[in-house]
Amino acid sequence: MPSSILAIDQGTSSSRAIIFDKNLEITAISQQEFQQHYPQSGWVEHEPEDLWKTTVQTCRAVMEQSNLHAGDIGAIGITNQRETTLIWDRESGEPIHRAIVWQDRRTSEQCALLKAAGHEELITAKTGLLLDPYFSGTKISWILDHVDGARQKAEAGQLAFGTVDSFLLWRLTGGKVHATDATNASRTLLFNIQTGEWDPELLEFFNVPASMLPEVRDCAADYGTTLPGLFGGPIRICGIAGDQQAALVGQACFQPGMLKSTYGTGCFAMLNTGPHAVSSKNRLLSTIAYQLDGQRCYALEGSIFIAGAAIQWLRDGLGILEKASDAGSLARKSDSGQNVYLVPAFTGLGAPYWDAEARGAMFGLTRGTGPAEFARAALESVCYQTRDLLEAMQGDWDLMAEQETVLRVDGGMVASDWTMQFLADILNAPVDRPKILETTALGAAYHAGFHIGMYPSPPEFAESWKRDVRFKPSLDEEVRTNKYRGWQDAVQRTLSRN
Repeated sequence: MPSSILAIDQGTSSSRAIIFDKNLEITAISQQEFQQHYPQSGWVEHEPEDLWKTTVQTCRAVMEQSNLHAGDIGAIGITNQRETTLIWDRESGEPIHRAIVWQDRRTSEQCALLKAAGHEELITAKTGLLLDPYFSGTKISWILDHVDGARQKAEAGQLAFGTVDSFLLWRLTGGKVHATDATNASRTLLFNIQTGEWDPELLEFFNVPASMLPEVRDCAADYGTTLPGLFGGPIRICGIAGDQQAALVGQACFQPGMLKSTYGTGCFAMLNTGPHAVSSKNRLLSTIAYQLDGQRCYALEGSIFIAGAAIQWLRDGLGILEKASDAGSLARKSDSGQNVYLVPAFTGLGAPYWDAEARGAMFGLTRGTGPAEFARAALESVCYQTRDLLEAMQGDWDLMAEQETVLRVDGGMVASDWTMQFLADILNAPVDRPKILETTALGAAYHAGFHIGMYPSPPEFAESWKRDVRFKPSLDEEVRTNKYRGWQDAVQRTLSRN
């Protein structure tokens, strides 16, 4: 009998594979980073073969670590960096261009023109999204218009589009399955989140042939089986969810009003709003949180483009850090009398500002400012941006404003106690760090295990969630207010429209 679930977590900077046992405990982890490509300022690309090879290699590595064979694994669950766009030839399976990453801003001008023409309101009503280069729709159009012969091939039905989950699924099944789940589909600008279908009007609007699109399924569903030669035998694929939605499930946020925030390359706060999509007045996104048994649950989401990437910049760009995990201990040594602010708009600003042309800036520098103050400013910038999102959510949804806010956190940055304490302080709200920090992979594993009957129903799964530490706010209210005002002033000075 199968004893384990294999979770594939294909992220922006690395691919990971994690084995979970029947009790949802982690038994093995493998991770491989891959190269980021920056062809021009504001452009970010991945080599598709890097995504594929690191995924296969990490899966094989965790199976070997655990001494597991294909027959020991009940199912695979996939979670992935969302919005990153790939187009490949249906016959050869070869991509026609590098993957254009969610951070990429090359379609900023196209989005601005569409906004100026007054199209954003209709698009938002159907998709819950805003007209921004972040999403897949304009990326698809760009590839079709810039690769020789691509549009003709697409219109002839010879090309397939997918986010990373679809591309991996295609490869894993040997091209037998071209599908995605509702959460990834909801991030494309082409999917109507009210009807749960690809929208013909949007396809025409972005000039994307319907024949390119994957079939949309539940998060927990039958997605075929892997080629036997990949892992020593066929393994069922039974779960797919975009990384932030997977983290919401991994944090067991199944009740309306529950909130999680993931701190990886970017930061993404997601609020469960139940069976009804909430229309944001504060430029947040309304998106599909998960879809089980054909029933959609919605969420409000705020997206911050740069979180852990700011720490990578300190490490790789400035050489201030030897390793990313040193940021918290360095920040602890900083001079608390200096008010240094980093606005990390390296690829524009996300929610609630949505300024694609803004670029990063630092404020408050003195002759005494050094590496410790840089580290503190980078970590604090993530916390300030989280407060921006929280206040926007409270303004959008009355239920959120009426109840106590408790933020469940996950991702690499939350291992820093210093950062999590400042987050609780600046939010003036408790911050809960779970025992299992790999919540994104956990959500993918849960979907797969739930589909095959290995894991319990959502309410039972929620009861098994365990908190590791609760960080409680302790900052003086006047200090909190002044710090946040300084941040707001820094952001206003950074926005491109000023």
